[in-house]
Amino acid sequence: MTTKKKNNIHILTIETSCDETAAAVVRDGREVLSNIISSQIDIHTLYGGVVPEIASRNHIERINTVIEQALNEAALKLCDIDAIAVTYGPGLVGALLVGVAEAKAISFATGLPLVGVHHIEGHICANFIEHKDLEPPFMSLVVSGGHTHLVNVLDYGKYEILGRTRDDAAGEAFDKVARAIGLGYPGGPKIDKVAKEGDPDAIDFPRAKVRNEEYDFSFSGLKSAVLNYLNSEKMAGREISVPDVAASFQKAVTDVLTEHSMNAVKSCGCSKFALAGGVASNSALRASMAAACKEAGVELYCPSPIFCTDNAAMIGVAGYYEYIKGNISDLSLNAVPGLKLGER
Repeated sequence: MTTKKKNNIHILTIETSCDETAAAVVRDGREVLSNIISSQIDIHTLYGGVVPEIASRNHIERINTVIEQALNEAALKLCDIDAIAVTYGPGLVGALLVGVAEAKAISFATGLPLVGVHHIEGHICANFIEHKDLEPPFMSLVVSGGHTHLVNVLDYGKYEILGRTRDDAAGEAFDKVARAIGLGYPGGPKIDKVAKEGDPDAIDFPRAKVRNEEYDFSFSGLKSAVLNYLNSEKMAGREISVPDVAASFQKAVTDVLTEHSMNAVKSCGCSKFALAGGVASNSALRASMAAACKEAGVELYCPSPIFCTDNAAMIGVAGYYEYIKGNISDLSLNAVPGLKLGER
């Protein structure tokens, strides 16, 4: 049975799972009153990827200011807030601890209920922000730097994981290939941009399948194929077309994501499909999914790019549905870097 909604519930939320320090205020699980994101991309670009210790230190420096900005933009005070929601996993343990400690401190000082939120659940729930008509059940593909999950969303907070990556996540593969072809970090947006100038059929990179697990993903072989191609071309003295490599790699990823997703949709008889996660903002993936969903007669839902990458608004949406179900955490809540979807 679908959860019964409650009205005029304001959730203050905190998200620090990786390298964005974020806070937001969400009303009734669907209306975002504020969504403040302090990004560290410029800092970590210098190192070619996220440095956990630097990310944690920057969270500590920025978190109070970000929360204050979120409350100010929402034109609310702490006394107007009904609960505090915070990401407690999965993610970088040091980064998570900053957000969890902050949320626990606010909860202790104000007496407000504390709600621990799963980061992947937040990504899925990002679709509820702009799609007021979307209700479970539906199928969702979560694609980010650390996760690739194919999830059957049975109800609010109730999930069945049909497939997951066996090695590299899709976003991780984008970052590694971008680094190999000289584009740098973050890889996803840069490959998406350069690929528009290339031929996606120029190079026939492999589309991996996992034996006996039709919904699982594997991208390490694809990454290795790209590296082998680059090395062989260099050894042969041939010029490498970066746009062609980017476009061909991107197509190999999107083909696999689309095929597995549509197989799951047909198998489960779903009429709705939602993209989620940072890679969900990739233009080629969106186009591929749009075409496949249209052909299958399935309604496609995609968050705006601002709600695809890590943000606190999506955590507020997930937190709202946990709160109205009575899933309240106590002050023993701790960071769980390897938290599985559906665990509490």
